[in-house]
Amino acid sequence: MATYRSLVVVLAVLAPSLIPAAAHARPVASYACRADTKFGRHTVSLRQAVDAQAPATVRPNSRFTIAVRLQPGTLPGEVKGFKLKEVRDLTLRLPVPANSSYLGARLTGGSGLNSTPTVHLDGTVAVVKVAGPIPGGATYQLPTLSIRLKSGRRGTAIETRLKGSSYEDPGLTLQAKIKWKFLTTTAPVTCYPNPNPALTRTLVR
Repeated sequence: MATYRSLVVVLAVLAPSLIPAAAHARPVASYACRADTKFGRHTVSLRQAVDAQAPATVRPNSRFTIAVRLQPGTLPGEVKGFKLKEVRDLTLRLPVPANSSYLGARLTGGSGLNSTPTVHLDGTVAVVKVAGPIPGGATYQLPTLSIRLKSGRRGTAIETRLKGSSYEDPGLTLQAKIKWKFLTTTAPVTCYPNPNPALTRTLVR
């Protein structure tokens, strides 16, 4: 039971630092997360502010950018005797908003990731990947994601939301390598926003 409790504590400390943080309008993302380990499944609820920016209004068929700024953070090295060795394969997903078309995306900034983050379009979802590994106890900075869009028809609204509706349809995933006593294991972690309010809203006028 000590292992179970320690895992939940580590995830509660770890996962919020991996989610976009606030600096502007400060909407709040609430994630439901689940870790699948050889000790069983464990869940935790996470809340984190998001700094998502977009213009308030745009003209029809015009180009504009939405941006999500990701916060700096420090991974815990140890929590109550439970060691976090590293985090790998962090993936964050954001859908292309309805009433808009995707033109491109880019990442800027980022440090302490021990890899080069990438972004690509998977269907209608922008996918940010950080291979890592990010060692336990390390300080890091995730990159800022900027998505270039083209607005749709007049009278519509373009809203930015996080991806995910269930553990089977996650918006945030990662692999946490953990050690307890003489046992080392890797725990897949899946998270989805619950609830999932709009982070930005742009009117097409």
